[in-house]
Amino acid sequence: MTEQSIVLVEDDPALRTLTARALRENGYAVRTAATAPEMWIAFDGGPVELVVLDIMLPGTNGIDLCRQIRRKSDVPIIFVSARGSESDRIIGLELGADDYLAKPFSTRELVARIRAVLRRRSGDGFANEKRLDQAHFDGWTVNFPRRELHAASGAIVDLTGAEFDLLSTFLSQPQRVIARERLIELSRTRLGDSSDRSIDVLVSRLRRKLSASGLEAPIVTIRGIGYMLKVEVTRS
Repeated sequence: MTEQSIVLVEDDPALRTLTARALRENGYAVRTAATAPEMWIAFDGGPVELVVLDIMLPGTNGIDLCRQIRRKSDVPIIFVSARGSESDRIIGLELGADDYLAKPFSTRELVARIRAVLRRRSGDGFANEKRLDQAHFDGWTVNFPRRELHAASGAIVDLTGAEFDLLSTFLSQPQRVIARERLIELSRTRLGDSSDRSIDVLVSRLRRKLSASGLEAPIVTIRGIGYMLKVEVTRS
């Protein structure tokens, strides 16, 4: 089996060496970097399945790097940072990060987070993705194997990993109220100790993308309970 490649961006030499060793011992191919220029060299050095990205870097920081990566790739990103506040996690969510791990962390936890993100990206995280290839709702088409959202015009709408997973959850239970606690449980696998606020941000972002064509987004708020996809879903 081909090793999955990870780019590890960490400016602390000791932590970078320790983390890279742990990842390699768990079967991953690792390319390391300490700065933004080094990250781009590593990123362009071959296939990349996931980026572990420290926020506090010299020069261009991890937040700016995440923005730059997202302009050219939807590769999964796990932020690591000594700053673990809710606002920092929300920033990570807004930028499209797939998970957020506060320092200090154990390498075992990091490996578990990486496996969870890659499992979701491969399509194993949702039972409905195993049963069907496509779902159609309100003029939209979702291709589960490709993890793509297509507008009625055929154009692909860019979704982050967290947004796609959230949409998949709504599609698996159309016209049913999904409690916010269930959505928080989903988000926790991506952004650590997710909060009500981070879920609201994620739903808001998904709604915005579903209404970009001028149509009303089909996700409604059920006050005091959660959210619901209010339209019918057909599968093929």
